[in-house]
Amino acid sequence: MDDDTATEILEATYRALCRHGYADLTLKDIADEADRSKAVIHYYYDSKENLFIEFLDFLYERYTAQLPAVDGGTPREQLDTFLETALTDEGVAPAQEFQTALLEVTAQAPYNDAIRMRLTKFEDIFFERAREIIAAGVETGEFDETVEPAVAAEFLMAAITGAHMRRVASNHSSEGSYEAIAQYAERHLLADELSEATQ
Repeated sequence: MDDDTATEILEATYRALCRHGYADLTLKDIADEADRSKAVIHYYYDSKENLFIEFLDFLYERYTAQLPAVDGGTPREQLDTFLETALTDEGVAPAQEFQTALLEVTAQAPYNDAIRMRLTKFEDIFFERAREIIAAGVETGEFDETVEPAVAAEFLMAAITGAHMRRVASNHSSEGSYEAIAQYAERHLLADELSEATQ
């Protein structure tokens, strides 16, 4: 399959997921979104599952391409940019319709090794980036020296995941989650003298 056709099909998969959700999604839905025949989709992907696994790889590349934007500035500034990127519509946080579909996919992960492996890749790269930022902040003295970077990064990942689920389940504002998590991180990560200076 040529690159243009591949990209068209995978981008159509995104639009179809937002429109139909994962459970109700069919290859015909994707073909309609791509303005291609169902036979063309079937020629390259023999099932919705195989297409979606390829789509997750495609999405991974798109999302990780956004992470360099987190670099630059102090660790504190990088952490704020990281949280904004993960949680707000201005960052790379997915649209609510897609988060809903992705939650449906996540429910399949315990039963599908390929899906679980790809979702784990997403979590691993975001976790490692958060850990690196926090470790740099501890090293420079901007974050409290007692902070354990891996533990703090684990907490932030759990909070981000919970914020995404809450947005889907109850339409809770992603901006509200961002502000709450950012404030919590600042109060519990900053070195004492910096924390007092911001109060």
